[in-house]
Amino acid sequence: MLGPLLGCTAISLLLATLIARVPMRWWWVRSFEFPRLQIAVLALACGLASLLVLEPGQWQVTAILVSFVTLGLQLRYILPWTKLWPVQVKTAHNAPEDQMITLLIANVLTPNRQSKKLLEMITHHQPDMILTLESDQWWQDQLDPALDEQWPHSVKVPLDNLYGMHLYSRLALKNTEVKWLIQDDIPSIHTQVELKSGQHIRLFAVHPRPPAPSESEKSLWRDAELLWIGKEIHQDPKATLVAGDLNDVAWSRTTRRFCRIAGMLDPRRGRGMFSTFHASYPILRWPLDHAFVSEHFTLVNMQRLGAFGSDHFPILATFCYRPSRQDEHDTPDASAAERQEASETIQKGKTEKQET
Repeated sequence: MLGPLLGCTAISLLLATLIARVPMRWWWVRSFEFPRLQIAVLALACGLASLLVLEPGQWQVTAILVSFVTLGLQLRYILPWTKLWPVQVKTAHNAPEDQMITLLIANVLTPNRQSKKLLEMITHHQPDMILTLESDQWWQDQLDPALDEQWPHSVKVPLDNLYGMHLYSRLALKNTEVKWLIQDDIPSIHTQVELKSGQHIRLFAVHPRPPAPSESEKSLWRDAELLWIGKEIHQDPKATLVAGDLNDVAWSRTTRRFCRIAGMLDPRRGRGMFSTFHASYPILRWPLDHAFVSEHFTLVNMQRLGAFGSDHFPILATFCYRPSRQDEHDTPDASAAERQEASETIQKGKTEKQET
């Protein structure tokens, strides 16, 4: 019985791996892109168990072969987000303080009431900017008294639909807009940030709707929003940060395409996954909260902070605006076919309505 069990397990893991490669937007298809690390670990365990426990024979050969094919396919995706891979964003050296920016990103989980823990983190780390997601009017009422004095520049979009967002900043904000790009209940913040040096960079704060049974039957609208921002960055290339809960993993088809369309870099590549969700389940975690940068930046530091009652961990990242080093980066670029497909996805996302 053990042979068929391990063999069928190995085949199931391979099928889950192959489903993730199917270019369909249904939520259940796209969900297989998330647990790549977990599937890889299970495939490795299944292969080793088959090697050590099973008697030589057809089931052993099948289980070992299929398990290690699955492991190889998954490693192709996840290895770039380990320390075994070269870093994509160069490390900052002798970074001038007036060209540095520290950003704290926190999906607070709307019903979470442990605001004091988040405020203690903010006080301890003293970021230049704080971006909260899922923050409603209750969260604004907790954050404003604590943050308004030291972080006087702000953008506040309190919503009770899980897509509210707040941005608090020590650095001056200019030409700030709240836009509703693809769906009229999903905001994003677009602003220029003035560094202490007087130079300006651009920030996009985003939180698109995820493909999930309770949220959206397809990933179309999430994909369209990310690609819309990617296209805007490509059309107007400036020093840019994109931050938020993308409801997508770093290695997904959409996120990697967004980076190629926009020419954006992932500071986690070559450094680690920094998995932020789910905070309560260590074996079911993946990187959903992101900070991407254009080639104008180097990385000073990046870390995942502790739990504060949300289902997400916060991310804290410090970047240095260093355009003199942009030629050191291998900036991704999209093909003409990818750009055309991105435009078609954006248009379809604008016109196709979500089922309710």
